[in-house]
Amino acid sequence: MFGRRKKAEAEADRPEFFEDAEADDADAADYEDDYDAVTEVDGGPYDADDLESGADLTVGEVGTRLDLGSVLVPMPQGAQLQVEMAPDGSPQAVHLVTQHGRITVAAYAAPKSPGQWREVAGDLAESLRNDNATVSVESGPWGREVFAVTPNADLRFIGVDGYRWMVRCVVAGPSGGNTADSELVASARAILRDTVVKRGNEPNPVRTPLPVVLPEALAQQLAAAHQQQLAQQQGGAPQQPAPQQPTQQPEPGPQGEQQPPQAQVPAQPQQRRGESGSAMQQLGR
Repeated sequence: MFGRRKKAEAEADRPEFFEDAEADDADAADYEDDYDAVTEVDGGPYDADDLESGADLTVGEVGTRLDLGSVLVPMPQGAQLQVEMAPDGSPQAVHLVTQHGRITVAAYAAPKSPGQWREVAGDLAESLRNDNATVSVESGPWGREVFAVTPNADLRFIGVDGYRWMVRCVVAGPSGGNTADSELVASARAILRDTVVKRGNEPNPVRTPLPVVLPEALAQQLAAAHQQQLAQQQGGAPQQPAPQQPTQQPEPGPQGEQQPPQAQVPAQPQQRRGESGSAMQQLGR
């Protein structure tokens, strides 16, 4: 079990972040529709630097976290893991798939002061509307959430600003199953509250996705599954159909641009101690 450093200590370490946050609060009344008011959230997302030195970050508050390099994501009971690969063969996203839908958590580089999520949310909403989705902005525990109804799925984008990072959680579910009071959204918010971000010290441009690194055992499992698929194709053996997942159109990236669909490599989660286990599904960039 580990805890956060005292608030006063964290504020002293990061004056620019907290001073800007206070300025934003003072200006909140200037917005006609203020969706950025953050309620009292019990938990994270946590910054790895704010946790006790030497703590095992894979040990979450309610279970095991999957270590994906830039983020450590808790693994819900009964969920399946799906890995999305970039064209160069590197892992681009890890998706957690549940019976209610899929959830994707990703981290991005951000300025020291908060406010990136507000800009990204605006870009996402505009891009989705341009694609003829029905888009609304709702208030959630961390402020604004973008909710979109598309022909293939209902999408919800939840963002959290941190110190030099931003976390974005994308929730994809069937029509009517992604409302604010749904089990899918409750699960997504629970995951965010126990997520840990490892920003690192690299000078990445803002909005750059922080790298996804698979645990060694999971990477080996995926490589073995890929080799098996190749052998089946070369031998002409029928392949087993992949489990049905919520159908979804390509999602806009952090700047609102539409991303091309990427090949996805499904894999059954393997219960492991420490860094791996089952996790829900994360959307692409």
